[in-house]
Amino acid sequence: MLPKRGLTAFAGRIAEAEKGNRTTRLIRWFVARYAVDMSEAQNPDIASYKSFNAFFTRPLKAGARPTTEADFACPVDGAISQLGAIDDHHILQAKGHSFTTTELLGGDSALAAEFRNGSFANLYLSPKDYHRIHMPCDGRLVSMTYVPGALFSVNPTTARGVPNLFARNERVVCVFESPEHGTFAMVLVGATIVGSMATVWHGVVKPKPANKIVQWTYADQNIALEKGEEMGRFLLGSTVVMLFRQHSIAFSADWAPEKLVRLGETMGHRPGF
Repeated sequence: MLPKRGLTAFAGRIAEAEKGNRTTRLIRWFVARYAVDMSEAQNPDIASYKSFNAFFTRPLKAGARPTTEADFACPVDGAISQLGAIDDHHILQAKGHSFTTTELLGGDSALAAEFRNGSFANLYLSPKDYHRIHMPCDGRLVSMTYVPGALFSVNPTTARGVPNLFARNERVVCVFESPEHGTFAMVLVGATIVGSMATVWHGVVKPKPANKIVQWTYADQNIALEKGEEMGRFLLGSTVVMLFRQHSIAFSADWAPEKLVRLGETMGHRPGF
């Protein structure tokens, strides 16, 4: 019943504002409320951040998240909402709820067909987490698509209660081609008090008008990112949905719903390797 888009816009203005001591007080409250570990930040000095956004998207200090030598590295700090096999075109959101790859990808059935019977992982970033997103493996950027939508919260409680949540919310679909693993997608899902997602090659993805699907293609550019390299960020917390082709990934045995995960840890291996 809340005016989600208005609330998101209002929160965005506060997060962007540079208000000196008021900004510092807000950041201190947030750090205390969510037990944010500032010792891991490249800059642990709360008072030095000019805006809440600068604090929220803070980089980590060197060496805080070493990248695994395994084929696939976890792209974020967060928690696993769900993961596993794509059932034909269906992705499990929560018990009793699923959505299709076509819905998630903004109606692109040709792209969705590439992930038929493939694998997926939904990773939730809580308010206290590091909010930059990194590459799970090497990849060359193929396309990016902005898909307009709602701005429901994406926390675990909402994921259990709102059907088609990740396929209804505003999102940015990033498609990559890996020389070893084929096509894979990273879908950045917006939420209440988020609404702003950015990529390293584009900046903040906020096309106008904001009620239409917009696609950018990069066939004429060589935008290649390595495993562990930053690919984007949330200006407030949300969820990343990853899609992989059939037989391209076997998730680590200890990966399971609700498990807390950290950037750079082993996510999986190529089957048979």
